[in-house]
Amino acid sequence: MAARVLLARGGLLRPAAPGSFLPGLRKVDPRKDAHSNLLAKKETSSLYKLQFHNVKPECLDAYNKICQEVLPKIHEGKQYPCTLVGTWNTWYGEQDQAVHLWRYEGGYPALTEVMNKLKENQEFVSFRKARSDMLISRRNQLLLEFSFWNEPVPRSGPNIYELRSYQLRPGTMIEWGNYCVHQQPSYKDLQTREDIRNAAWHKHGWEELVYYTVPLIQEMESRIMIPLKTSPLQ
Repeated sequence: MAARVLLARGGLLRPAAPGSFLPGLRKVDPRKDAHSNLLAKKETSSLYKLQFHNVKPECLDAYNKICQEVLPKIHEGKQYPCTLVGTWNTWYGEQDQAVHLWRYEGGYPALTEVMNKLKENQEFVSFRKARSDMLISRRNQLLLEFSFWNEPVPRSGPNIYELRSYQLRPGTMIEWGNYCVHQQPSYKDLQTREDIRNAAWHKHGWEELVYYTVPLIQEMESRIMIPLKTSPLQ
């Protein structure tokens, strides 16, 4: 299981308020402390898990079906301190891929509690066995949230979602925190996405933001995703 330090969860998965394409020039003091302590929210102990499942092409429909049957039960189960934030299929990017985002209320102890309880859930054990026969590969990331993003909340659709993943150059996390914006990566369609992204260049401060943050990026990956019918984010 790979671990990423920070996830701009609201910026990646829900629209910002109207007119919020302004740079969040919130100066972060580069003290000698863990970057996660400097940039993550202090008022919440939520932990996020992002799952990427590469599915055999001939199994994608069956995979989606069992996920839509089982995952909502975990989401709704009061005994599990976790919620399903969203679940998608990648439309543009890696093909035949499913992406799931979970939130664990209570941090690492909640993650461990859910894991142990699911081991005793025979329906979930059977689900994992059936799922394993449908997968080519899978990977997970554990994530914390940036302090300057909003909460992702259930929303109606239809919408498409863009997940933009940035691999930063070592030692640049603080600079990234000092230059950040509320993005709007949930769109009605691809044409709306293009119009909004082009309009961003007419917002005051956007050019400066791009100028200072692009050199911090080692690698960037973007995927366009479509939510499943049972996804809280539509």
